[in-house]
Amino acid sequence: MKWIVGLGNPGTKYASTRHNIGFMAIDTLAHRFGIDVKESKCKGLIGEGKIGSEKIVLIKPMTYMNLSGETVRGYMDYYKASLDDFIVLYDDMDTELGKVRLRYQGSAGGHNGIKSIIQHVGTQSFNRIRMGVSRPAPGRDIVDYVLQTFAKSEQEAVSQTIERTCDAVQFALDHTFEQTMAKFNG
Repeated sequence: MKWIVGLGNPGTKYASTRHNIGFMAIDTLAHRFGIDVKESKCKGLIGEGKIGSEKIVLIKPMTYMNLSGETVRGYMDYYKASLDDFIVLYDDMDTELGKVRLRYQGSAGGHNGIKSIIQHVGTQSFNRIRMGVSRPAPGRDIVDYVLQTFAKSEQEAVSQTIERTCDAVQFALDHTFEQTMAKFNG
């Protein structure tokens, strides 16, 4: 079983913002795999399905970004899920829009959703796909930037980021995360 958590903020106010690109990827995976992500459990929306012989669970925390770890911990405890089978998808300002970076450990890098997950699971070692949203121009407020919707001129790059993320998740269902990193980084 693989369980994939996309980070974002609930509500239509945040639906198309940079901070919600993780939710957008979950929605794309749900569409790609024919999974309904609407069951309310563990402070999140959950959908389950099978891809070949592999069970996959898609999760969108409904706690707001800064408390994402509550959903991750709740799911782990309730379902006895292993972090070895976990992949988190989230926005990353240090990665250029249109690109993704895969890692299996590291600090939160200033991302409050990842900080919350590290706090709740007690380790920095878990699989991540950092989805590029680029940095704001110097002097721009970071909070305003990540809670802003993408410009029309960025839509193609946003689609590339989401599709590449979903391709990496799909590849990871049948390969190790190290093999997935080798294929999708760079």
